[in-house]
Amino acid sequence: MTKNDQVTRRTFLSGAASASLGFTIVPASVLAKPAPSDRLNFGHIGLGGRGRRFLRPLAHLDQKVVPWENLGGAGDRYMRPVLSTALCDVDSSRLDMSATMVGGRPRLFKDFRRLLELKDIDAVFIASPDHWHALMTIMACQAGKDVYVEKPAAKTVEEGRAMVTAAERYGRVVQVGSQGRSQEAAYHAKKYINNGQIGTVSEVKCWHYENPRGDWTPNEEPPQRLDYDSWLGPAREIPYNRTRTHGSFRWMLDFGGGQIRDRGAHVMSVAQWIMNADNTGPVSVEATGEPHHGGIYDSPQHMTVTYEYKDPDWTLIWAQPGEPSQELDARYGAVYWGDKGRLTVTYGDRNTTDTEQQAKDYEIPYGGIEVFKSPGHGENFEDCIRTREKPVMHIESAHRVSILCILGNISYRLRRKLEWDPVNEIVKNDQEANRMLSRPGRGTWHL
Repeated sequence: MTKNDQVTRRTFLSGAASASLGFTIVPASVLAKPAPSDRLNFGHIGLGGRGRRFLRPLAHLDQKVVPWENLGGAGDRYMRPVLSTALCDVDSSRLDMSATMVGGRPRLFKDFRRLLELKDIDAVFIASPDHWHALMTIMACQAGKDVYVEKPAAKTVEEGRAMVTAAERYGRVVQVGSQGRSQEAAYHAKKYINNGQIGTVSEVKCWHYENPRGDWTPNEEPPQRLDYDSWLGPAREIPYNRTRTHGSFRWMLDFGGGQIRDRGAHVMSVAQWIMNADNTGPVSVEATGEPHHGGIYDSPQHMTVTYEYKDPDWTLIWAQPGEPSQELDARYGAVYWGDKGRLTVTYGDRNTTDTEQQAKDYEIPYGGIEVFKSPGHGENFEDCIRTREKPVMHIESAHRVSILCILGNISYRLRRKLEWDPVNEIVKNDQEANRMLSRPGRGTWHL
C-alpha cells in the first residue's frame, strides 16, 4: 500500500459515519450551545450495574443542587440540578428497576433512537456493551446531544475515528468513562513525572490479573424480558447464551475483548495522559498469549503486549498477569521507569487509585510544568457542557487508547507483530490485519 493509499484510507474512515448514517454538516456554532443554566436533563442508554450508577432521582427536582457520582475524589463539589428524565434499555427488567430508582415519571424506551428524538434532553449517558458504543455515540451527536460514554470508546479503529469525526462535526462534548485522569493520585503522578522527578521515562509496565475462563452453559431461547436482536445490534448473529450476555459479554471478542479492553482502557489511559501521548500512538505492537482451555470465553487467559513509541522513544507493556509493584499493594496498575527512579500508579478506575507519597507531596516549582486537575470525571463533563471545552478524556484521546486495546487483541489473534502507522491509522504491509480494523455490522446497524 502506497503512502497516498494510506492517506485516502484515513480520509475514508474519517467520513465513514457521516456518509452511511446520512449526516448533514451543520456549523458547530449552531449546535454547540450551552444547556439551560437552571438544570440539565439527562437520558440514559444501557441500565446494567454501571449504567444505574449514573441515575439521578427525579425526587431531587426541588433541590438546588445534586452531587455527581464521586468518581474523582471531589466529594465536596456540587453542580446545578442534574435529572434523569429519560431511560432506555433492551431488557425490560432493568428498565423497570431503573424507573423505580429514579422515581417520578421518567420516559421509558426500549429503542434508544426514540430517546434521542427528545428535544429537552441535553446529554446522554451510554453504558451499553462495548459493541454498541460507537453507533449510539455517533447518533447522539447527530441528534445534538452531548455524550458521556463508557470505556472502551469503540470496538474497532474505524468506529473510533468515526466517533471523533461526529463529535467534531456536530460540535458535541464527548467524555469517555476512563475516569483515572480525574483521580487525584493520577494528577499527582503526572505533575511529578512531567517535572522530571524520575528523569526520562523509557518504560511503563502495567500489570493485571488474568481473564476468567467461564464454564460452558447451553444455548437457549432468550428470556421474554430481553430484546436479544436489539442487544446484538451490529455484532454478528450468534445464539443467545446467558453466559455471553449480561455481566459476561466482556470476555467475548465479539462483544468485549477481555481485561485489556476493560481495565486496560483505564490503566493505559492514565499512561497515555502522563506520557503526553494523547495525539499519537505506538509504531509497533506485539502480543503473546494463551487461550482458555475448556472455557466458553474466547479472550486470552494470559496475555502480554509490547507497544513501542518513537519521538520520544519509550515502551508500554500490558502484562496479564504481570508483576505487581513492590511499592504499593494493588490488583492492577503500572510502574513508570525513568533514568532517575520509578513511580507506581495503581488502579485508575476508582477512588482507590493511589501513587507513592513523594508524588503526593511534590509541589510544582515556579516556572515548572503545570498539570490540569480535574474536579471529578462527571463534574468535568458538566463543566464542559457549559464551556464547550474538551473534557479530560475527550473522544480523540479515548480513541487513541482504544486503539491500544484493539491492536493488542489483533496481534494476539494473528500471532505476529504489527507495524502501526499512528498518523494514518493502518497496519503497514498487512492487509489481513487491516481488515480487522473494521467490521461489516449487521442488518441496518453499520457505519
